[in-house]
Amino acid sequence: MRPFKFSIQYSSAPDGKTWREFARKVEDLGVDTLYVPDHFGDQWAPTIGMAVAAEATTTLKVGALVYDVDYRHPVTLAKEMATLDLASEGRVVFGFGAGWMKTDYDEAGISYDSPGTRIDRMEEALTIMKALWRDGTATFAGKHYNVTRAQGLPRPFEGTSPPIVIGGGGKKVLTIAAREADIIGVNPNLKSGAVDLSVAQSSLAERYDERIGWIKDAAGDRFDSIDLQILTFLVQVTDDRETAIANTAPLFGMTPEEAAEVPMTLVGTEEEIVETLQARRERFGFNDIVIHEPELDAFAPIIARLAGT
Repeated sequence: MRPFKFSIQYSSAPDGKTWREFARKVEDLGVDTLYVPDHFGDQWAPTIGMAVAAEATTTLKVGALVYDVDYRHPVTLAKEMATLDLASEGRVVFGFGAGWMKTDYDEAGISYDSPGTRIDRMEEALTIMKALWRDGTATFAGKHYNVTRAQGLPRPFEGTSPPIVIGGGGKKVLTIAAREADIIGVNPNLKSGAVDLSVAQSSLAERYDERIGWIKDAAGDRFDSIDLQILTFLVQVTDDRETAIANTAPLFGMTPEEAAEVPMTLVGTEEEIVETLQARRERFGFNDIVIHEPELDAFAPIIARLAGT
């Protein structure tokens, strides 16, 4: 089993001072990576947020969770990430995905292609970016992109690809992640384009067992070197676990017993959550736990107990 690490997703702040102070706070608490989502709503632009957080800290890693392939050309995005990785001395974690939130596409007037098409585009873009980082140049002719002797300068800090995060809930994208990613975010299936009851039903524990099986099959010998990441949805440190779960379960069309086993849910006392995380690492392999800003203070003792173990 790989050691625990804890990351946080941070979306917005009223000013740069607040953003910098938060980045320093999570660094001091032992958080591994500060992630910024990539949507068009009320949030900071991810690349700017990452750069400000990296500049305000010395060890904290920064990343997007995750960049949507349809919002940026891979040659442009590769340059931005290499520049930030160089400036931060190797602290970029590159999160990349095929996109899912339909309202983003509708608002921006971007064509919302089928999941298969978006995943194919993601795979082509990733091939181009990895070549730019690895070789300093890329030539590629595909269905979605054609680049000719594109320059990959500046190079990343170590001269190679930053760690790559790919997440998803379907077999196709998780198979690609198993071959290409250093960190795999194991998610519900978001093919509906919105957070609805179909997403809730795909969050059941047995569906995660199936996803881990797909990853193991596709990763082969490299499976043991991959971090498995879970983005939490409900985190509540409480002395009354049963009531908290019972109140939440009907919202997602689940029984309390089913809701208690959903990997995105962490509810209970500090000791109960520690035991839950250890049990889920044993069952699924999850060692990279992502929480959100409102939960940080209550969750800090758990980070202190488990990070690196």
